[in-house]
Amino acid sequence: MIVDRAIYEDGHRRRCGDLSDELAGLRASSDLTGFLWIGLKDPTQEEFDEVNTELALHPLAVEDAVNGRQRTKVELYDDTVFVVLKPLRYIDRTSDIETGEVMVFVGDRFVVTVRRGELTPLTGIRKELEADPEALRLGPLAVLHRVLDRVVDGYVEIDAEVARDLEEIETAVFSGDHTNTATIYRLKREVLEFKRAASPLEEPLRMLHFSPRSPVPEGEVRLRLRDVSDHLHGVIEHIESYDRLLTDVLGAHLAQVTVQQNNDMRRISAWVAIAAVPTMIAGIYGMNFDNMPELSASVAVGGGQFEYGYFVVLAVMAAACLAMYRAFKRSGWL
Repeated sequence: MIVDRAIYEDGHRRRCGDLSDELAGLRASSDLTGFLWIGLKDPTQEEFDEVNTELALHPLAVEDAVNGRQRTKVELYDDTVFVVLKPLRYIDRTSDIETGEVMVFVGDRFVVTVRRGELTPLTGIRKELEADPEALRLGPLAVLHRVLDRVVDGYVEIDAEVARDLEEIETAVFSGDHTNTATIYRLKREVLEFKRAASPLEEPLRMLHFSPRSPVPEGEVRLRLRDVSDHLHGVIEHIESYDRLLTDVLGAHLAQVTVQQNNDMRRISAWVAIAAVPTMIAGIYGMNFDNMPELSASVAVGGGQFEYGYFVVLAVMAAACLAMYRAFKRSGWL
């Protein structure tokens, strides 16, 4: 659907009439700052055809805009710039990162913004620019800059949230607190999703403000795009460090789990060894004494009867178990 459309001349908005007439008038005007801005949300092929008939956009770019699910990119089609962006939103409750999609067409005296899905950073951008005539006088590229700036600002905010989550996980792992492996893996997965959205934008954005092939003329817009590029570069550097650090933290956590399992096995083995001593003694002697408290016999010793054999064997068992316990304790097994 067409969310909004308007003509901007000399930094001020006016109502848009017939698209072809308005566009022809803008191109014939001596005011080089005037442009047409059309905003679309989840357009169908028929709805996009209505706009494309007047703007004559490249078929490949139109196909990408209608189908969606595109990789972050900046493409040049003759005199039109086509930009695909992946805005992100951080969900505090689950620490997940949600991905959206925004596309921007910038051409001769027009700009078309396309939103797909409910996640969008474009809310309020039109009003902000309408309140800033100086920015609107920079033309359609001012809209592109503002959209890029809003998306990258979202990346900066998520960068801070991910850094906070990573610090909490790192503290928990190395302080000995119980940490679920799935928690580390989930954050690593979100960092990878963050990386897929931000990293592909670095080189195209650098091309827009630096390359001789850039459709952006020298001047204020290039300077503003360079500032956005600097912010994006910082975010990408952080993402790379988060990815490496999470790999190290996950490895350290798994090593701790392995060490803990080994410690548990040593404790179990020590207690089994201690329990085996009285079991062995009881199995050899069979506990067949006449003078047990529960029985009425005594053990034969050298042809005679020894009334305290039962208690002596119990004492030997206790002494052997105590000696083994102290030995295991000194070796660190218990």
